Amino acid sequence: MPRFGVALMLLVALAAPLRAQWIDDPEIDKTLSKGIRDTYNLRFEAADAAFATVVKAHPDHPAGHFFLAMVEWWRILIDIDNESRDDKFYDMLDDVIDLCDRRLKKNERDLAGLFFKGGSIGFKGRLLANRKSWVKAATTGKEALPVVLDAADIAPDNADLAFGTGIYDYYTAVLPGKYPVLKPLMVFLPEGSRARGLKELKLAAEKGRFANWEAKYFLMQTYYSIENKPSEALTYARELAGEFPDNPVFHRYVGRTFVKLGNWDDAARVFADIIANVQKGKRGYSKSMLREAQYYSGYAAMIARDYNAAMKALVECDRISRELDEEPSGYMIMANLRMGMLHDVQKQRSFANKQYDKVLRLPDFNGSRSLATRYKKTPYTF
Repeated sequence: MPRFGVALMLLVALAAPLRAQWIDDPEIDKTLSKGIRDTYNLRFEAADAAFATVVKAHPDHPAGHFFLAMVEWWRILIDIDNESRDDKFYDMLDDVIDLCDRRLKKNERDLAGLFFKGGSIGFKGRLLANRKSWVKAATTGKEALPVVLDAADIAPDNADLAFGTGIYDYYTAVLPGKYPVLKPLMVFLPEGSRARGLKELKLAAEKGRFANWEAKYFLMQTYYSIENKPSEALTYARELAGEFPDNPVFHRYVGRTFVKLGNWDDAARVFADIIANVQKGKRGYSKSMLREAQYYSGYAAMIARDYNAAMKALVECDRISRELDEEPSGYMIMANLRMGMLHDVQKQRSFANKQYDKVLRLPDFNGSRSLATRYKKTPYTF
């Protein structure tokens, strides 16, 4: 998932689930809770049924409508390269915004209306960012900001709302330095704080009743992608994967954090599980996940000096990449580089040079061409 897309959610601020306490009905509260858990576990049919029950019982409250859109969001997220569901998702969010506007017209301090309107606008920005419509995404985020701040002003002690303000504080502090193109769009925004943002996100993760899982998800991504603290990311990834064992996104992040930590034995185990889940046809375990798992399985086997297993996995990564890629991906490029390195350590110099030549014909990825040139001159060794 593009890190920039996640960050641009200044935004999503309210993407986290709302407190069902705003619907004074304990049974509906339970139904929402169950639907949220089903959504994270990719039990989409059960989640749809739960949220439809909420809509039927409270058609003028945005909660059920919003969470039906969140089920659609997760359908998109597990197949992020498929854009066929985008228009439906945008339409569902627009319907939530219209419902919230009707409530806010009657009462401008309607907390549910503010919360779900901000969340809906934020998720529109999130998908735009995933589609690399950066400026549109940032503009959408600016639109969500006053709604987010109004909600936080009404309920300053609400831990769930701290998720939205935390995202705002953190990313307004971090983004201008990482993505200068956004500076003109953020110049008139209130100043953020990296430290305060992380503190607010942790508050939501620890004390939020419904925003806690989404806050942990964001903290996991933030520590992995931006803060470069894989140990902290692993803590959240393990908790999320343990709580939602059918969610492939959380499963994959466990493997990725092990890779960043250099814990190749555990990484190999996790990616082997992912390969098995793909082969079983488990929901959300896609061909793109299989490609990633084969790459890291091959790299782990290479480090373990199991050269046959490493070559088999890297060849499979390259094969899947050729099926998926319109343009050569990093996985394809690095898999071919690693295959050359494998040939070198097995004293198969002519085969190694063929692989390096192939890498030199591909676009550069993380210094791949420089490494291929170096290894053509001096064979790779451990």
